[in-house]
Amino acid sequence: MNNKEIARKFNLLGKVMELHDENPFKVRSYTSAYASLRKVSSPLIEMSEEELSEIKGVGKAIVGKIVELRDSGSMVTLQRYVDITPPGILEMLQIRGFGPKKVKVIWNQLNIITPGELLMACQENRLIELKGFGMKTQKALQEQLEFYFASRGQVHYAYVIDEANELLVLLKDRFSQSLVELTGEIRRKMPIVNAIEILTTASEEEMEAFILELAEEIPELLSYKGYAVEITQVEEAYFGMEQFEKSASKEFLEAADIEYEAYEEEESIFLEWDMAFVDPEYRESAMAIDQAKYGMLPDLITNEDMLGVVHNHSTYSDGLHTLKEMSDYTRDNGFQYLVMSDHSKAAFYADGLKEDQVEAQWADIDQINASYDDGFRVYKGIEADILNDGSMDYGNDFLSQFEVVVASIHSQLNMDMEKANRRLIKAIENPHTHILGHMTGRLLLSRAGYPIDHELIIDACAANGMIIELNANPQRLDMDWTWIPSALEKGVMISINPDAHVRESIHYMQFGVHVARKAGLTKEQCLNSKNADDFARWVASLR
Repeated sequence: MNNKEIARKFNLLGKVMELHDENPFKVRSYTSAYASLRKVSSPLIEMSEEELSEIKGVGKAIVGKIVELRDSGSMVTLQRYVDITPPGILEMLQIRGFGPKKVKVIWNQLNIITPGELLMACQENRLIELKGFGMKTQKALQEQLEFYFASRGQVHYAYVIDEANELLVLLKDRFSQSLVELTGEIRRKMPIVNAIEILTTASEEEMEAFILELAEEIPELLSYKGYAVEITQVEEAYFGMEQFEKSASKEFLEAADIEYEAYEEEESIFLEWDMAFVDPEYRESAMAIDQAKYGMLPDLITNEDMLGVVHNHSTYSDGLHTLKEMSDYTRDNGFQYLVMSDHSKAAFYADGLKEDQVEAQWADIDQINASYDDGFRVYKGIEADILNDGSMDYGNDFLSQFEVVVASIHSQLNMDMEKANRRLIKAIENPHTHILGHMTGRLLLSRAGYPIDHELIIDACAANGMIIELNANPQRLDMDWTWIPSALEKGVMISINPDAHVRESIHYMQFGVHVARKAGLTKEQCLNSKNADDFARWVASLR
């Protein structure tokens, strides 16, 4: 059981206890433990009780329950509440923005116990007379439910890829005389995938039987560690052709217009049709076919091209590691610079920095930079909140003293397109903002994000020299990669940022790189592919 799974157990415990009107102090202790445990980088199951007790928000009772989870895989207290709660109610507690208090009202007053019943109630306007609801709340809940149903069964690529590779190794070992490879969405590195797709020349029946032997849960379904598995069996002579067809978008395949014939290897298809080889993640548009035919494929960005780490958080706001720990870890991993961008003062929920705290951080940064003798540098940045009217939460005089300003919306997300556009454009036009952070505020599989006119926002960024962030947190990947080509056409540079709240999360950049490659991004078009000297010159140009 990994740290996130353990943390989720405490989150669920806090919710079901609140649902059943248990002691508010205990409820808060469990939800607080969830917030702390999910940020811990070291494996909780390997930590001693003494080490566990040193974690912020983790007392003796929490330590005991972590030990219980480690030793037995379950938590008696949680199971007791789960047993007295209808499964559909537990499912509703997972719907974003629908907390225990509202779930309880729905359950007690309308006798609704499944998400499907709740959606029907929204469609029939049965919630608007309930205390704490109303038309606006009902509409927002209906949208969340529709989103929830549309995304069920899907999973973030980042969360399944390790298990997919692990399964692939097991299958290759078991079926060593056959061809076995990942295929489909997971091979294309799509942000969201529906299953671990396997292409093989082995017997489908034998492979299914082997995977069912490995199943740890839902054994009646073909799955591995809870993730759905789909198998396509093909004759060896057609393996390359099948891999080609399953690892590309419909638009790409229609433009290629290649007949289904016997090809053992994909490379042979490209050679025979006089095209340069197109990497699976770039097989998205018809344009890629033209580029492949005429030797015009872009030199796609790679993980190795990422030289600096922009947009990061420390213990100064809501990060887990200190400024020094973040900078040392980034430097030790071979990067040339780090831009710290803790939350600004309006983000009180994230311990946002008041002006005096910012100045203290600047002093720390100066000391850290003075301690390095290899050219590595930490930059004085901030993730400044875009307020409801589009202004920033620091005055311009103070804002101008930061070296890099990432401007982001974090609050009052329920906006129509006109309001969102107006709010973003005002922030973009501020001369002291430099990078537009997670431009729609979406959370993949959890929140659709506020609606914006992408072309209008991109035009505003182009007119004001604003860089657009591709937030590489796998739950965001915002901006959506499909809009990157439009930005590049208008000369807008992209910055692939991890939004790291834990030092290890700087490696989220790899997921940003995956989707940036789908859009045709090159290192010349990426801000943090600049080397230390070029990045320093860019920062100097802002002042």
